Amino acid sequence: MTGRRITVAAAAYPLDWLEDWAAYEAKITRWVSDAAGQGAQLLVFPEYGAMELASLGGPAVAADLEAALHEVARHGPAVEALHADLATRHRLHVLAASAPCFVKGAARPVNRAVLYGPGGRIGHQDKLMMTRFEREDWNVTAGRDLTLFDTDLGRIGVVICYDSEFPLLSRRLCTAGADLLLVPSCTDTLAGFTRVRVGSMARALENQCAVVQAPTVGPAPWCPAVDENVGRAAIYGPPDRGWPETGILAEGALDRPGWVLATVDLQAVERSRADGAVLPFAHWPEQQAPLDRPLRHAGKRPPEPH
Repeated sequence: MTGRRITVAAAAYPLDWLEDWAAYEAKITRWVSDAAGQGAQLLVFPEYGAMELASLGGPAVAADLEAALHEVARHGPAVEALHADLATRHRLHVLAASAPCFVKGAARPVNRAVLYGPGGRIGHQDKLMMTRFEREDWNVTAGRDLTLFDTDLGRIGVVICYDSEFPLLSRRLCTAGADLLLVPSCTDTLAGFTRVRVGSMARALENQCAVVQAPTVGPAPWCPAVDENVGRAAIYGPPDRGWPETGILAEGALDRPGWVLATVDLQAVERSRADGAVLPFAHWPEQQAPLDRPLRHAGKRPPEPH
């Protein structure tokens, strides 16, 4: 559904040491209630925000890369029940923090983000492009499919952190009808955060849509998988007529925990795609013609083909 103004909340989320499940439940309940109290209709939590659940296994488990994965994954059913209840209770949509998930029949986990609505669980998106740390050190594996969430708020796509740096994934979602992209992220350096930020803004530009980035922030030295977290929450749009000239609808301070909210007019997405100052979404296919022709060379003689 388009043609609606929705209030979106992006979390800059700190990872806390939790003494028990009740502490986690209280924290998530407080965060959701706070955003709902500010009028948010869609809440976006970050990538790997669920890794704080590794603390429930104790210091040795939280400090072990492999044990932490299994500890977090085993709380999956309880996490799902909590988020479904909160989304129903507050009558809103929540993209929960992503977590490792061991799919039946698979030896290694995927990185899964689940979307909930007022009616409960809607569906999930697994991360598709894995970073070097996920590939080489952690052995968290890539998902297989893209999901378009058709909700009462609008058509939503999720591109998890590194996924946002690859334009064809977002393009596929947007050509299928997505007018809002959610980018939960977890980056341990300013450079890493900047890559995801630039990717998110570029996806908003070329798809003429809104993009929401929600990062983890602050230190979590007890869990080496997520020990350093750098980022700022933000909501972006295309720098076009009817949008801020910078493309930034709202953004928080670097590494400051809390919600960042903005109201997004999804009808403005339609207007931009139909009659923007430029039309990158419509003109995208025109890239193909030059790509189909042989590459021209100028200047020095090109290297001989192998």
